[in-house]
Amino acid sequence: MKAVAAALAVCTSFLVVSVVLAQSRNSDKPPVGAGPKYDPAVYAELQKAPEKARNRANPLQNDPDAVAAGAILFEQHCAECHGDAARGSTKAPSLRAAEVQGATPGAIFWILTNGVVRKGMPVWSKLPEPRRWQLVRYIKSLGGPDQAAESSAPKP
Repeated sequence: MKAVAAALAVCTSFLVVSVVLAQSRNSDKPPVGAGPKYDPAVYAELQKAPEKARNRANPLQNDPDAVAAGAILFEQHCAECHGDAARGSTKAPSLRAAEVQGATPGAIFWILTNGVVRKGMPVWSKLPEPRRWQLVRYIKSLGGPDQAAESSAPKP
């Protein structure tokens, strides 16, 4: 019995050493499941929204069902590129980033409506306007209740 336990301990030690060595050899590669690299320039399109668009208020801001409806729309139309729970992927950025969460609802609506075609973001103008506002509500909800309430307040 002691011999089996000793052999098992030796095998476990070899396994641990092998894993450590494999990780050190692949240290230049991102870990499996790692999120995309953060690049603030990706979010510059939000700043290009015209002032009139940025100042638009979300008419569904106080609709209790808008976040849930927006989550369903997100899964149908956006998750393929923006990843599960909008955390981003190699195709599209995280929508939880401070740049998105700090943007006005109107700026996000403008991006949804006009897209960023040269960077792969499709134009969603054919999606009915209320559905786009539901998506905005969902996206803003990703920042948490304090963030969503703060971002919906008019800025001086």
